[in-house]
Amino acid sequence: MKGPKVIIARASTWTTARATRVILVLAGLVACAGSQQPSPAADPAAHAQPAAATDTRSPIERRRDAACEGLGPRLTACAVEDTRADLAAGQISPQQLERDTASGVQQKNTETFVAACKTTAYSSRQVRVLEVCLREETRCAPLLDCLGHLSDAAPTTTK
Repeated sequence: MKGPKVIIARASTWTTARATRVILVLAGLVACAGSQQPSPAADPAAHAQPAAATDTRSPIERRRDAACEGLGPRLTACAVEDTRADLAAGQISPQQLERDTASGVQQKNTETFVAACKTTAYSSRQVRVLEVCLREETRCAPLLDCLGHLSDAAPTTTK
């Protein structure tokens, strides 16, 4: 199971457990989801067809994309929160905080995550985890804990 890598644009070394957890969750979101499906844009035949006015994504893909778009800014905000905690703990300088939390860096991190998340083939259970975590968890630590369930084994039924 291999997914796209999400890169956090951060010049300093992440040394706190919170920062490590943010990175692991971001990587887990894309790495534990399963194999990638080629995007329609990668299909040469897609260039020959006129742009469709209707959404051709499946319902599960639309749900995944909506969850990814909602989670991207939230996870970026969590990374900023962790960076501020690093400053308070004396692990980074105010200049490093400024560089790491610049609006351009935050925007790029969000865009990178959303793009990677939207190209990951999640199971319907994993999409549901994304949706529930997005809807239910308002703070970073519980959100990251919730997203940890992406890698849980699917329940099996016995007869």
